[in-house]
Amino acid sequence: MNAFYNFATGPLAWAAFAVFIGGSVYRIWSMIQLAKQKEAAFISYMSLPHALRSIVRWLIPFGTLGWKENPSITLATFLFHICLFVLLIFTPAHEVLWSYAFGFTFPVIPEVLADTLTLVVIGACCFFVHRRLTNIQVRYVTTGKDWLALGIATAPFITGFLASQQFADGQIMTLLHVLCGEAMLVAIPFTRLSHALFQPLTRAYIASEFGAVRHVQDW
Repeated sequence: MNAFYNFATGPLAWAAFAVFIGGSVYRIWSMIQLAKQKEAAFISYMSLPHALRSIVRWLIPFGTLGWKENPSITLATFLFHICLFVLLIFTPAHEVLWSYAFGFTFPVIPEVLADTLTLVVIGACCFFVHRRLTNIQVRYVTTGKDWLALGIATAPFITGFLASQQFADGQIMTLLHVLCGEAMLVAIPFTRLSHALFQPLTRAYIASEFGAVRHVQDW
């Protein structure tokens, strides 16, 4: 078990990072090439000021019309992503891995806060599940790929919380948490989770068209 854990947190983790980085670069490059083929004119009106302004507004809760029109999904989305970032970097166990891999240390959050934020993320995921089941419009466009992405995104937090609570065999649960986290990392470029890569590009494209061409504010 210890040998497999060391493999999962060593060579397998580096392989997951390599797939994530390589896959992300490839997907973004492919999308740009496709955009050039389908609508090459967009390059002429791409505007960095409009793009940056739109992305910044999109990163602010209720900063855009879309966020304002859907307060519940806005709250769940921002809670999910903010807590994900904090947990990824600042939990004590993760800090040990960052220190081991890159040789630097930084302040961490208390275990009780980490557990609370993990439950917030799990709660947000439950909200996403409920929305896909009960919202007619969302349910109509939901496919197996959406459920797969949601499951991949939820699994690291469930296993992480169970591991922190020493549920069942704590060592096995910790190993499952590591494997689920690596699976999520690998899946980002190739599943619905790729919105993390493409959403800023989408905002930049829309903002440039609306601002530089139509001279109106983007949504």
